Amino acid sequence: MAVYVVGVTGGSGTPYARRLLQVLLEAGHQVKLVVTESGERVLAIELGLRLEGTLNERAEQWRSFLGRPAGDPALELFHPRDMAAPISSGSFSTSGMVVIPCSMGSLARIAAGVSTTLVERAADVTMKERRPLVLVPRETPLNDIHLENMLRLRRAGADILPAAPGFYHQPRTIDDLVDFIVARVLDRLGIEHQLVRRWTGDSPELVEER
Repeated sequence: MAVYVVGVTGGSGTPYARRLLQVLLEAGHQVKLVVTESGERVLAIELGLRLEGTLNERAEQWRSFLGRPAGDPALELFHPRDMAAPISSGSFSTSGMVVIPCSMGSLARIAAGVSTTLVERAADVTMKERRPLVLVPRETPLNDIHLENMLRLRRAGADILPAAPGFYHQPRTIDDLVDFIVARVLDRLGIEHQLVRRWTGDSPELVEER
């Protein structure tokens, strides 16, 4: 199966990250995970996941949180300051990277080619190697700087996928809304899934205003 890098930064939206990780691992893919310090704080606030101890202990906490067996080699956690990690080099082959959620600070540094964390360095490497890079910002409203950075990244080859779920699939739970965004991420990576019902254009419930 494929190898994917997943970065989790300090933007709100960690339920999207959790679900993406679950789906990738359940599908048999390998995940190289990097969580920034701000990302850890948001995880604690939004999902109650408080990471403690050594890197290996934190990796085990992630595996338990995601329902994976202890020591599962499919999930590998890297320290956000480990700039010598394998994923910091283009010679380490992956099938793509997702930053979910992607804070505006992280997005700006990626757009400028400034690597202060392993997330930003791995994203830089992903773009220079012309591999899929999906950035999932949730910030709203957006100012001119946010939009200019997004446009710069899009022109450089990255996919900008705002966490803005649709409602035509008639979601009934928060999980349905989360799955909508994760499904779009998987689409950009070219991964088959059955997370949401795809639009067919024949829904009698949808009335278009003209």
